[in-house]
Amino acid sequence: MTASAAETSPPPAPGVAVSAPTAWAVLIAGLIGLAASVTLTVEKIRLLTDSAYVPSCNLNPVLSCGPVMATPQASVFGFPNPLMGIVAFTVVAVTGVLAVTKTLLPRWYWIGLTLGTLVGAGFVHWLIFQSLYRIGALCPYCMVVWAVTVTLLAIFASFAFGADRERNILQHLHWWRWTLAALWFIALFLLIFIRFQDYWLTLF
Repeated sequence: MTASAAETSPPPAPGVAVSAPTAWAVLIAGLIGLAASVTLTVEKIRLLTDSAYVPSCNLNPVLSCGPVMATPQASVFGFPNPLMGIVAFTVVAVTGVLAVTKTLLPRWYWIGLTLGTLVGAGFVHWLIFQSLYRIGALCPYCMVVWAVTVTLLAIFASFAFGADRERNILQHLHWWRWTLAALWFIALFLLIFIRFQDYWLTLF
């Protein structure tokens, strides 16, 4: 019975091999996102304890963390948004360490990480809209988180769906993922320029 059960049991799911450059990219992106989230949290705490404190990311009337941190959008769930970033990017950084050390993670893990990053990207786009059209200011550290999140989404999607050879929408998204990411950065740059063009033009 034991031998028969062993023969009929499905083989363990193979892990996904990650190239060294990609593994390092995941690790570095996770550390960058984590550093930005920790810095934002520290700045928020210092601002709460000292109303006269000027955050280090207050660079000019447009690039200014202070006005953003003081809004309800900065604490959507009742606590500072960067705390979620600390948790999420810690997971990413640990994943990067495992990938760098050649630890094979199952595809379901990458799919779950991709879906989680997709949710994070959705939240990022809501924050982008709020920053541009409701708050009227941009937080530089937040923008770092935006860029890292979209980049990680493109990387993770390649692991989650790259082996799928069916000609479906996921495969097409996989083929064009970096083109779509580049178009996203261009679109964001244009939106920022158009929204604050009156200020940018005063710099020339």
